[in-house]
Amino acid sequence: MKALVVYESMFGNTEKVARAVADGLGERLEVTLADVGTMPRAFGTDLLVVGGPTHAFGMSRPSTREQSAQQGEVRSGAVDVGVREYLDCSPSLTGMSAAAFDTRIDKPFLPGSAARRIQRHLRRLGCHIVLPAQSFLVRGTTGPLEVLEEKNARQWGASLAATVTAARQTA
Repeated sequence: MKALVVYESMFGNTEKVARAVADGLGERLEVTLADVGTMPRAFGTDLLVVGGPTHAFGMSRPSTREQSAQQGEVRSGAVDVGVREYLDCSPSLTGMSAAAFDTRIDKPFLPGSAARRIQRHLRRLGCHIVLPAQSFLVRGTTGPLEVLEEKNARQWGASLAATVTAARQTA
């Protein structure tokens, strides 16, 4: 079985989470990890995992990516394309298994989640959501990740893989 992990990352924190998720998935699945800027195709994939940073209570937009770029040095090409644009131009993914994650600042009572918005978008594209959207915490806008978040992401990825393979075996 094949999995595709697509991520958007401004400062590298979401990329670290995506790599950890891919490592967890890799225990049972063949995994491809792709920056959203490459606009990877999900064709031929059994599981699509999409993640990005939470900006202004949801998925990033060109304006929020520009604002982030003013707060610190961002990765090359990070401002150009985000998860929102990737999903907006995606064809129907009817029946594909999918999951969503985000990175967000670790502040109590701070509303909004890119992962929940991504999950909703994946559902509208026809995906079957395997596990609820998951958030991984960063200490500030530019990071770093909170302690143990990479480990948590790896475990979440392993749980996704176990759930998808178990469902495939019972089908």
